[in-house]
Amino acid sequence: MLLRYPPEWVEADEGDEHRVYGVFRFTTIAQVEPGLYDRTLTMNGVSKAYAMTGWRIGYAGGPEPLIKAMGKVMSQSTSNPCSISQWASVEALNGPQDFLPGRARAFQERRDLVVGMLNQATGIRCPSPEGAFYVYPSCEGVLGQRGPSKVIETDEDFASELLQAEGVAVVHGEAFGLSPFFRISYATSTAVLEDACTRIQRFCASLR
Repeated sequence: MLLRYPPEWVEADEGDEHRVYGVFRFTTIAQVEPGLYDRTLTMNGVSKAYAMTGWRIGYAGGPEPLIKAMGKVMSQSTSNPCSISQWASVEALNGPQDFLPGRARAFQERRDLVVGMLNQATGIRCPSPEGAFYVYPSCEGVLGQRGPSKVIETDEDFASELLQAEGVAVVHGEAFGLSPFFRISYATSTAVLEDACTRIQRFCASLR
């Protein structure tokens, strides 16, 4: 499809390249279709794979004219990252990478826990993602039921009623352009995830 529209650029966010599960293998779009190489802007960073969110380092690779134009815009609109963050990121990218598979396995275990527990909740259907660190379950099965303060008609209603009843904060799917779903991150401890999913199960079971 993209090959039929040569003026269009491809922006590839590859921040989760090291966090994929099972038989799924990460492949860049330029590897899949070399014809898109000169039209692809690849974006990445150290926040996810190297747990360096606070260092505020991202980077991009693409055709030289585009990168130069981006540099001009950035230099006039933001301050540059400090040298400490830059050298820390260089070490993260060039240093030992043997810990990455272990981290991916740990996240896969958390994913399996969350997916399994959410699928046991009445009216919730949660597919299993092949990467990243969040799930995107459907709450369609509870729409039309009454929560603590009102009838749940949308995913936003579901999120607000869940927060009110059980103190569990989720992001409603409309914020990502798709309803009726909600998003949960599993980038936290197993104990916290078990507690949150138990509360979601209890909340869904209480709806009438």
